[in-house]
This record gives sequence, C-alpha cells and structure tokens, in this order.
Amino acid sequence: MSLLFIGSTVADVIIRTPRLPYTGDDVNITSQQVSLGGCAYNAFHAARITGLGECVLFSPVGTGIWGDWVRAALAQRGVTTVIPPVDAPNGCCYCLVEPDGERTFLCEHGAEYAFRPEWFQALPEFDGVYVCGLEIEEPTGEVILRWLEQHPPRRLYFAPGPRILHIPPEKMARLMALGAVFHLNEAEICHFTRCEEVSQAARMLHSLTQNDVIVTLGDRGAYVLSAEGEAIVPGVPAQVVDTIGAGDAHIGAVMAHETAGLPLAEAVARANRISAAVVSQSGAELTPEAYKRLLEE
Repeated sequence: MSLLFIGSTVADVIIRTPRLPYTGDDVNITSQQVSLGGCAYNAFHAARITGLGECVLFSPVGTGIWGDWVRAALAQRGVTTVIPPVDAPNGCCYCLVEPDGERTFLCEHGAEYAFRPEWFQALPEFDGVYVCGLEIEEPTGEVILRWLEQHPPRRLYFAPGPRILHIPPEKMARLMALGAVFHLNEAEICHFTRCEEVSQAARMLHSLTQNDVIVTLGDRGAYVLSAEGEAIVPGVPAQVVDTIGAGDAHIGAVMAHETAGLPLAEAVARANRISAAVVSQSGAELTPEAYKRLLEE
C-alpha cells in the first residue's frame, strides 16, 4: 500500500502554562520545549510507525531558524519530503498547554503552507491521500484541490480541524464532491453542521459526501458512520499530558490500518489506542518504543 500526506511540517514550541494569559497579564510558565509537528507530519508519522506500507510526506520546508530546525529534525529521523527546498521563511506553532492537557495554538504560517502546481506533476497514484483543512484554507489550497480533481485518489481523507468554519464554502463543496472521508472531533462537526448530536451531524455530512465519517470523542473513543452502519468504537483510558497531535495521529493510524485491509471500525479501534498513547506524552510524535509497547499490550 502507499499513502500520501499533503500538508505542513513545523516546529512546535510547546509552552506549559498554569493558565492562558489575559490582556496585559504576566504569567510564569512551567516549561517549554521544541518538538517536530505539523498536521501532515503528525499523521504521516503515526502511519509510518505502524510499518504497514509506504508513507510519503509531501510537505514544503523553507528557510530561516525554523526551516533549518525542521530540515535537521527530518534528516535525523531519516525522513525526506519529496518537495524541493523552498526559498522562503518557515513558520512555527506556539502550543500553549494548560494543566488539564488542553492545547491552544498560536501559528505563524510560512513556506510550509504554500503549495506550487509543479510539485505535483511527478506524483504517482496512491491508495490513500491525506489533506488538512489549514492547507485548503490558504490561497494555494486551490493548487491542492485542482490536483485532487484531476487525479481523484482511491480514498481521500480530509481533516479540516478547528478552523473548519474558516474554509470557504466553495472549497468545502469541492472536497465533498470528491467523496472525502471526513475526520473531525465532536465540537468541530457539531459547529459545522449546527447539529447538537454527533450522529445527526454525521448523517448530514454523509449525505453531502456519500462516504464515511469519523468523529473522535476524546476518552469516549470515536463515532464511525459507514456503509455498515454507525457505531461507537470505545476509547482507551489515558492519563492526559497534552492533546497536541492526537487527532492527527488518529487519522494517520486509521489510514495505515484501513489501507492494510482492516475494516474501518477495527482500524479506528487501533487508532484509538495510538492516539491515547500520544496524549499520554508530551508532543505529538510517538516514539518507536512507545508504539512497540502498544503492540505488546
């Protein structure tokens, strides 16, 4: 199997704070660290660590302090993005983490979010393609959409994220016409559809895409709506350190296991375990040792 991950790779500056500041405030933070992240990288890493098939990272890396850091971090992990180096500054993401593990992002978008048509020309066919809402929201999201429409993937996975309401309706309509498998959390799908119940919201979205819908429910697991019907796939208990990248890891794991032949509900069950492991640590990048322990449980 082969999976393509279109989107960003960035430096996550993780700042642990006793609370979010207010205007004019002065807060002493608990700690800070820099970790490799970005929606596409997080999903790619979760799929790659399973070892179930070929995973291709399609992510621009720019220049400057953060571009150099990301490039070195990728090289250290033996990861190569198929996009050539970009002569423009990379951005970064400041992740404010509160004591309960909830995260708030402050993002500077740079070269990692701007896509060019020529980069897509030599891409082969893939079993599954991932795209994040942040890249679609950007002006160059048109480049990604046009390529998807000209080369419809066998299975398109779309994770719009918390900025789903900022994506222009015309772009959302085109993704729905492509039959994307939508992957959202409970708040995102309810805000987008204006439905109070997840099942009602998922059915509304399914009527527009004619494809599966996956909704993560935190420690309750995940809701799945597919041709086989609807189901709640139970979650895995976890001591939450932070929630950075949990949704990204979940969809990456779903893609890897489903493309390897598992039914969607079983792929989601495996993904629930992986995302539980991600929230149990600092940052989004699950270590190979942590993944090995999951397999042994």
